Amino acid sequence: MKVFPHFDLTEYNSYKIQSHCRQAVFPESEQDLIEVYQKHGENIVLLGSGHNVILSKPYYEETFVIFNGNFSKVEVDESSASLEAESGASMLALSELALEHGLSGLEIFYDIPSSLGGAVVMNAGASGEEIKDVLVRVRYLDLEDMQIKTIEKSEIGFEYRNSFFQRNRDKLVLSTLLQLKKGNRDCIREKMETIKAQRWAKQPKDFPNAGSVFKRPKGYFVGAIMDELKLKGYTVGGAKVSEKHGGFIINHDNAQGKDILGIIDHVQQKVKERYGFFLEVEQRVI
Repeated sequence: MKVFPHFDLTEYNSYKIQSHCRQAVFPESEQDLIEVYQKHGENIVLLGSGHNVILSKPYYEETFVIFNGNFSKVEVDESSASLEAESGASMLALSELALEHGLSGLEIFYDIPSSLGGAVVMNAGASGEEIKDVLVRVRYLDLEDMQIKTIEKSEIGFEYRNSFFQRNRDKLVLSTLLQLKKGNRDCIREKMETIKAQRWAKQPKDFPNAGSVFKRPKGYFVGAIMDELKLKGYTVGGAKVSEKHGGFIINHDNAQGKDILGIIDHVQQKVKERYGFFLEVEQRVI
């Protein structure tokens, strides 16, 4: 494993918020991960690819355990149309690998920035497809007794942007078995490129952001709510509600975590006043 003191987290969160931590650890195996938790105990923050998170502080005393370009081994079994990957593998890389082997089922994740572990924890997805649709089972580290365990899909209790792992933060996803389908490479590639084009047309890809900020409330669309409340362009410090898509907050001018949280608080108040419900945050605040 690699260990770095006084580590700069700016390039390890997709908002590009300037923040540092006392120490960063990049594990390369399950044993590395166990050793880190045995040594540092509760004083650890786990960070996947750095997407879908908001760093709220400029400095953290905790040790950050980071899965970003590491802990990402993948095994593909073409005969069974399945693949098993460690939680640090990016969904982009997995979708491209599936395409290479003529396997369908991960096209929707081609342009969703996330690690596999993060996707499992939050049941990531889009357009009616979610990671649970292709998941078979998960290996995880139970911090309660430091044992490695396996859990089947039926036991994970997947919900919209929620799962067993979201509800139990002391259970860490190590690897996941995904069941795909054999398909035509040209058709798979076409779907991937179409999805990417659609997202780039609607989403603010030209500014640092962490994707959709809020969970979609039943019967509503966040973008339409933001349009009605005229919140597009609302700014706090260096953070702004995207004028391209109101469901996104962008870092347009050296935003701090507190700026993003300030926007979230304002939006939640306005939505509560107008619609009578609380808009739940999809992103993880650290």
